[in-house]
Amino acid sequence: MLEGLQRLDRVNYMQYTRLGTSGLKVSRICVGCMSFGNSSEWMIEIDQACPIVKRAIDLGINFFDTANVYSDGRSEEIIGELLKDYRNDVVIATKVYHEVGDKPNDSGLSRYHIMREVKRSLERLRTDRIDLYQTHRLDPDTPISETLETLDDLVSGGTVNYIGASSMFAWQFAKALYTSDLLGLARFVSMQNHYNLLYREEEREMIPLCKDQGIALIPWSPLGRGFLSGKYKRNGSHDSPRVRGDKILANRFFKPEDFDVVERATEIAKEKGVTTPQVAIAWLLHKGVTSPIMGISKMEHLEEAVSAVELKLSPDDMKRLEEPYKPHPIMGHS
Repeated sequence: MLEGLQRLDRVNYMQYTRLGTSGLKVSRICVGCMSFGNSSEWMIEIDQACPIVKRAIDLGINFFDTANVYSDGRSEEIIGELLKDYRNDVVIATKVYHEVGDKPNDSGLSRYHIMREVKRSLERLRTDRIDLYQTHRLDPDTPISETLETLDDLVSGGTVNYIGASSMFAWQFAKALYTSDLLGLARFVSMQNHYNLLYREEEREMIPLCKDQGIALIPWSPLGRGFLSGKYKRNGSHDSPRVRGDKILANRFFKPEDFDVVERATEIAKEKGVTTPQVAIAWLLHKGVTSPIMGISKMEHLEEAVSAVELKLSPDDMKRLEEPYKPHPIMGHS
């Protein structure tokens, strides 16, 4: 077994950091719960998720991210059940925006939709508060002031502790931050954007903006929907449960330049006696990411991610990892 994959038996092995400029401290690894549910063959139900969540807590992870639309709310239900005995020691994040039905007000960031969905999320999560409530995407049909005033009411009322945002253009996020400051409203403390070794377009504007404004970076898809696992080979079969159940993965990667990046990461991983995903995670942490949101469906994924926190990459390692990258079209804003 590689050194980086040896079982970790130390409680509180995890490192912690503040969520942006807030006073909230989160683990350097966040357990992403999109894989908890039953809407695809690559997802896991509560019986399989239970040992993973318990092990995550044993390792010191206190940060869990889900959304109201993951498996039609089943992900929130699983998290609510598994974390109910740890509620005062964990940070629960969820999201709102996407469609939950076919009626006119069943999606978006209107006051109507947010106030309705936050109640449903609270019920499924079995809690009286959401620690980080995030806009899953930007709503072009609702004034940003309406969205922010609604979120501010939730913060003022104690239903939500902090608010965060997810993928959008940097100018849109700057407008949201400006509106919060102008109206004296609660400010976004985090940005959950699309960022990994395979997709670095966020380095152009969004990441510099977040660093300037003290916004935490908690990117989704840190392993490129599993492409950075290294299991897909340039000339090999690309079939897997994730590929079959996730059309976005099949359409987003598998280009020659993507394999160039993965092969470089694998090369460095072999030199260090670790795995390709560990190198990809360590790269993000070295780039100033607060806590990458790791989709976990197997115990070894969890152990691997936690081990990556202490993996050191030299400036030369970073340069070599970034060298093969080619610019990509904007992906992940819709």
